[in-house]
Amino acid sequence: MKKVIMLLMVCVLILGGCGKKKNTVHSLDDLKNKSIGVQMKTTGDIYVSDIEGAQIKRFNKGLDAVKALRKGVVDAVMIDDAPAKVFAERFDDVEILSEPYAEEEYGIAVNKDERELLGQIDQALQELKDDGTLGKIVKAWLQDGETQTAYETGKKKSGRKELVMVTNAEFPPYESKLDSGDIVGIDVDIMKAVCDKLGRRLEITDTAFDSVVANVERKMADVGVAAMTITDERKKSVDFTEPYMKATQVVVVRK
Repeated sequence: MKKVIMLLMVCVLILGGCGKKKNTVHSLDDLKNKSIGVQMKTTGDIYVSDIEGAQIKRFNKGLDAVKALRKGVVDAVMIDDAPAKVFAERFDDVEILSEPYAEEEYGIAVNKDERELLGQIDQALQELKDDGTLGKIVKAWLQDGETQTAYETGKKKSGRKELVMVTNAEFPPYESKLDSGDIVGIDVDIMKAVCDKLGRRLEITDTAFDSVVANVERKMADVGVAAMTITDERKKSVDFTEPYMKATQVVVVRK
């Protein structure tokens, strides 16, 4: 009996549990021929498709991909750096590779027929950059640990024309859903500030990430804001504002 207990203790010390799958990805070169989880239709999905021998497993949510990683279903997850940091802080058995995979820029998607609205949003974003509002919002969420809101609208909403933003509330800290059902995050705060500049009232609808562009293209929403990277493929369907954020694609692995 003592021998059995000792063997179990050794398993726990060495592997953190005998059934725990070891990490096999220690650098970007190790991604070849590995099973890699991504959120469906994201740029991570695109990048992984170019990795030699990669077996891609697609998930509706980034969180689901990370959960699959923890269970050993996939060997790694490719995702944007900000949500990766959120997941790494939440789960102590995963970590981010120090080497970034790619850099990218986020933009706000607008229907190709709405050139005037596109110009208005670009102007508002520039003013928010110039007066420091955008920087304060980003810092609050990425550095100060904000979880509710970093921007309080300063104008009355009554009588203001609504501006419908479609997003995917599964990408903290850019957008996520509270227990109350409210959607919060960097993108939400930025759009609240933009709407104040435009004299509009922000309304938010939540959908799957791969439906955001389609919603804007079909005029089911005025803008698509979902930490969305500006790509040539997406620009075939919608127009984008000037970049409002820069981000990095990173790889999450088991510790």
